[in-house]
Amino acid sequence: MGGVSGPQPDVSTVSATPRRMRLLLSVLAGVVVVVMVLVALSLPSTTNTVVDYGLLDQAAMVGLGLAMAAGLLFLGRSRLDADAGGIRVLNLVVRHELPWTAVRAVRFERTSAWGALLLENGDEISLHALQAADGESAARAVEGLRALHAAARAGDPVRPPLLYDD
Repeated sequence: MGGVSGPQPDVSTVSATPRRMRLLLSVLAGVVVVVMVLVALSLPSTTNTVVDYGLLDQAAMVGLGLAMAAGLLFLGRSRLDADAGGIRVLNLVVRHELPWTAVRAVRFERTSAWGALLLENGDEISLHALQAADGESAARAVEGLRALHAAARAGDPVRPPLLYDD
């Protein structure tokens, strides 16, 4: 994914989400809810010399399971959307909206778990929506981002390469 060659795709918009991560988190959230419902159903039959479990305790256990499941699903909300005007990134709770003029390069190394934007000011923004686990769909999104970036920066003067570029 670091050095995809060939003609650049003609794209007008690019969107990406962490597909496999969302699937895994959805399954885990379902398991958490099922386990907590089973725990809630087993509460009245649990013997404890101090506490008598009732309907309110069962409802609290189910509510706790639903809250934990919602927290798991929240972890998969990363997203990116890009068009000719710029890129919008949502990494969990942090949002970035950048014009292409602020972006120096779109990076996705073969050893990276996710992509990144190298900015003109030297900062780097992780792209959690572009995950290596998503394979070909992540590679297509990176190619699309690079094509949008190249098109937006086509009129810029040629800059020297970065020290660690290939």
